[in-house]
Amino acid sequence: MTNFAKCGAAPWGTCLAITALSLLLAACGDKLNLENYSRIQTGQSYEQVRQLLGDAAHCDETLGIRSCQWGDEQRGVRVNFVADKAVLMSAEHLK
Repeated sequence: MTNFAKCGAAPWGTCLAITALSLLLAACGDKLNLENYSRIQTGQSYEQVRQLLGDAAHCDETLGIRSCQWGDEQRGVRVNFVADKAVLMSAEHLK
C-alpha cells in the first residue's frame, strides 16, 4: 500500500509531505551500507565522508581528534578525523 493510499481523507499537501519525508528517510538509511563504507579512504575530509554516508548522528571533538558516528552502536560507522582528514574507520553490522 502506498503512502497516498494510507492518507485517506487527509489534504493532498499533507499526503505529499508524508510521502516526501518517507522517501527522504528511506534514502538516508540506504547510505549506511558496506559498499559506501568501503569507499571511505584515509585522508578524506569530513565533507567527503558525509557525502558518502549522509549527516553524522553525532560528532565529538577532543584534543584535535573529531570522532563521528553514523547510525548507532548496534549498526553503524565511526570515523576519526585529525585536521579534517580521516585517519581511523570502523563499522558494526553493515550489510
